[in-house]
Amino acid sequence: MMDWTDRHCRVFHRHLTRRARLYTEMLTTGAIIHGARDRLLGFSDIEHPVALQLGGSNPADLATSARIGEDFGYDEINLNVGCPSDRVQDGRFGACLMAEPDLVAEGVHAMKRAVSIPVTVKCRIGIDDQDPEAGLDTFARKVVVAGADMLIVHARKAWLQGLSPKENRDIPPLDYDRVYRLKSSLPDLPVIINGGIGSIAETKQHLAHVDGVMLGRAAYQEPWRLLKVDADLFGEASPHATMKLALEAMMPYIADQLAHGTRLHAITRHLVGAFHGVPGARAFRRHLAENGVKADAGIGVLRDAMALVDEPLMSPVAA
Repeated sequence: MMDWTDRHCRVFHRHLTRRARLYTEMLTTGAIIHGARDRLLGFSDIEHPVALQLGGSNPADLATSARIGEDFGYDEINLNVGCPSDRVQDGRFGACLMAEPDLVAEGVHAMKRAVSIPVTVKCRIGIDDQDPEAGLDTFARKVVVAGADMLIVHARKAWLQGLSPKENRDIPPLDYDRVYRLKSSLPDLPVIINGGIGSIAETKQHLAHVDGVMLGRAAYQEPWRLLKVDADLFGEASPHATMKLALEAMMPYIADQLAHGTRLHAITRHLVGAFHGVPGARAFRRHLAENGVKADAGIGVLRDAMALVDEPLMSPVAA
């Protein structure tokens, strides 16, 4: 989720669930090899387990980037072969690579030789006029032979010709059964399902067929759902009983970031969906929108916004 799941977002989400695996926004191999690595790749120890998601197609560059990611301490390297963005296509990475399974397999093989941590692939069920039955099977088997440790499958096609990236998130129909069939055909490979899944209840239904579930927009736009992940899916206590307690636990991190020059808005922009269906949620969002963007905004802005929310012990809306 480019420009969304940055390090501040991930620290926030980790305060909501200890067990869910977090993924970075997609970073290109060019940015990692030639860019400001500490800014792009730096993360807090609290984020573990956390995966670095790469965008790229050159096997040598993928191997180099994977090795850099491992050296930074990431727990997994994930190759994104599902993003339909125009700028991604222009760079020959993302969903357009589903038309080049041999090249993807070469990249996976190169990364596996370069690192000791898991190498995984995130893809769609197909693109444009591809047959999602034969096409996905061919793609999956080639990357598995190359050494992929797991497949994360967005259960939609990506229409690279005719639909915008935004439309590609909603218009192509979801086909969860196709992902289930892929898992049945590859019983020894962990298969994670993604796409349009918006609740813990839906997650439980999918887990009857696949090994895991990836939440994207639902986790970002309605992060309060993550408060129930550990208890409902892992049978463990949640890190915090309420969103307010989770945000209080984040205060030392926020204070440290502000002291090092981070603007408050860079952090609070990820918190706008923190409260849902509770009195004061709108006032919370408005206060952050009006005051969090100011150059001198400090941690008191967040505390004042939280004071406007009357949060019950548990969210009134089922996760």
